[in-house]
Amino acid sequence: MLSIRAHSWVNRLQTFLLICLLLGIFILAGWLLFGKEGLWLIALISVIIVLIQPAVGSRLTLVLYRARPITRHEAPELWHIIAFLAARAELPNVPTLYYVESPMVNAFTVGNRRQAAIALTDGLLRYLSIRELAAVLAHETAHVANGDLIVMGLADYISRLTSMLALAGQILLFFALPSVLLGYATINWPVLLLLLFSPHLTLLLQLGLSRVREFHADLKASELTGDPEALALALARIERASRSWRAWLFPGWGNPQPSWLRTHPATEERIKRLLSLRATSNIRWSAQPLSYTSHERVRSSPRWYFNGFWR
Repeated sequence: MLSIRAHSWVNRLQTFLLICLLLGIFILAGWLLFGKEGLWLIALISVIIVLIQPAVGSRLTLVLYRARPITRHEAPELWHIIAFLAARAELPNVPTLYYVESPMVNAFTVGNRRQAAIALTDGLLRYLSIRELAAVLAHETAHVANGDLIVMGLADYISRLTSMLALAGQILLFFALPSVLLGYATINWPVLLLLLFSPHLTLLLQLGLSRVREFHADLKASELTGDPEALALALARIERASRSWRAWLFPGWGNPQPSWLRTHPATEERIKRLLSLRATSNIRWSAQPLSYTSHERVRSSPRWYFNGFWR
C-alpha cells in the first residue's frame, strides 16, 4: 500500500505528463496551421491572457453564482476552521468564505495561493456536520496549497486555445473548398484530421488531469486534518444528496461511463483510498450541524437551463 508521500509523487508525475501532452498537442496544432512564424504570435497572446485571466475569471465566477462573503460573526466555527487549515497549509492569507444561495450540495474554490475564495452552497452548510464541513474546507484548501487553481486554469486555457485553432482550420478549409474541388489545391488529410480531433484529445487530457488533482487534494486534505475518515463521510453524504430520482430509476444517470469521461474520480474509489489512510491527529471537530442560518430565501430546487442546472 502506497504512503501519502508516494501517492503525492505519483500524482505530481501524472500531472506533469498530462500538462506536457496538452502543450504538445496545442503547439503541434498551431505549427501545422500557422507555421513557425504564427507560433510566436500565439505564444505572445497566450502569455497576456494567462496573466490577466486568473483575477478576472475568479471575480466573474463569484458574480455569476451571486456569491456573497460570509462574515465572521455569522459562522465563527467555519472561520476558526479555515484559519487553522490555512496555517497548516502555510498559505500567506486565509481564504475568504463565500455563501451561494443554492440547495445543491457543493463547494468550489477560485483565485490563487495569495488570494483565494471558497464558496459553499446553502445545501452544503445545512446538510453536513461541522466535522464533515471541516473536511470539505480542507479539500478546497488543498486545491489552493497544491496550486491546482493555476494548473487547471492553464489546462482549460490550452484546451480552449486548441479548440480555437481547430475552428480556424475548419474555416480556412471551408473557404478553400472551391480550389480543392477545381483541382487547384490539395488537402493534407493527416493535418486536417489532427486539427479536427485535437480539441477532443485535449478535453480527454484535461479530464484526466482533473481526476488526478482531485486525488491529490484528497491526500493533502487528510494531511491537513489528520482525519481522512471525515472526508470519506462527507463524500458519501454529498453523493447521496446529489443523486436525483433519475439516478435511482436509471443507474449511471449523470455519471457518464466510461470513467475517463468524468471530471472527478468515482466517489467509491476516493472513499476507498481515504479509508486506507491512517488518522494522524486527535483533533476532532463537532459532529453537530453548523449553527449558521442564512436570512435569504433559498429555492426548493435548482433552476434548469438548456446547458444544465444553475443555482
